[in-house]
Amino acid sequence: MKRLTLGLAFLLSIGAANAADVALFNVSYDPTRELYQQINAQFAAYWKEKTGDTVTIKQSHGGSSKQARAILDGLEADVATLGIASDIDALHEKGGLLPADWQARLPGDSTPYVSTIVLLVRKGNPKAVRDWDDLVKPGVAVITPNPKTSAGARWNVLAAYAFALKREGGDEAKAKAFLGALFKNVPVLDTGARGSTVTFAQRGLGDVLIAWENEAHLVLKEFGADKFDIVVPPSSILAQPPVAVVDTYAKKHGTEALAEAYLRYLYTPEAQEIIARNHYRPLDPGVAARYQDQFPKLDLVTIQAFGGWKVAQAKFFGDGGIFDQIYAAP
Repeated sequence: MKRLTLGLAFLLSIGAANAADVALFNVSYDPTRELYQQINAQFAAYWKEKTGDTVTIKQSHGGSSKQARAILDGLEADVATLGIASDIDALHEKGGLLPADWQARLPGDSTPYVSTIVLLVRKGNPKAVRDWDDLVKPGVAVITPNPKTSAGARWNVLAAYAFALKREGGDEAKAKAFLGALFKNVPVLDTGARGSTVTFAQRGLGDVLIAWENEAHLVLKEFGADKFDIVVPPSSILAQPPVAVVDTYAKKHGTEALAEAYLRYLYTPEAQEIIARNHYRPLDPGVAARYQDQFPKLDLVTIQAFGGWKVAQAKFFGDGGIFDQIYAAP
């Protein structure tokens, strides 16, 4: 018995000696601060139990496209958890930081959860905002971020455009005019979704905020459900925020295995539970079933309806694209 005890002590001492302090850098989009604070704490405990290593996960948040630009400019992210696939595509196309087929490496096109776009109004909905067409009415001030820097804003634009295109029987000129009328009601363009939330909820500017579903619920939690109402329009868009290991930097830091394990952890029931509690729509069927009453059903157009992100990015948000045309129009 004494030998066994000594043997176990020796093995434990080896494990302790081999344990390390490791760091991981997650560069993410605006509204995920609270989500990843919770996931990171749970993953760190999981990783400690699994390997003995103490992992510290550093975070950076901002408009999704702004974050992608920062990575391309040398912000050494081990993982990118951004708001839109085109921003991670840019890491390959403009920097060669990961492979072209990065979306094939994880389930659901490397998207561990989905969301949608809703409308947040002031309590009692004094401007009677019920659907997208209410956003172009005179006297309705709309808050949304800049689609040049914010993934959330791009989802917002496409959701509004899809509504208008359907209403106008597929007439793209009329749908484009609808976007123009909507942005004439936008008094300020913040660079990211969280900035727009602060503008609307804290600074008190605007009558309606076009927001990620999870961000709208966070406003109710942080500022009070007695101050705001969430309006779920009959139709919106299926927003798919993807994740990826940034191979070049993960390899440089020696964190490739840790980075992959971290992203795969997002698909576990434990992480999916946190995702659902934060009002992101989980992929895990069991978790989704438990939280189904939390997520209203609505008609959701997908990015495929726009030809995928490569087509939509150039058509709507590239230089001289639809957004530039309608925003510059007198």
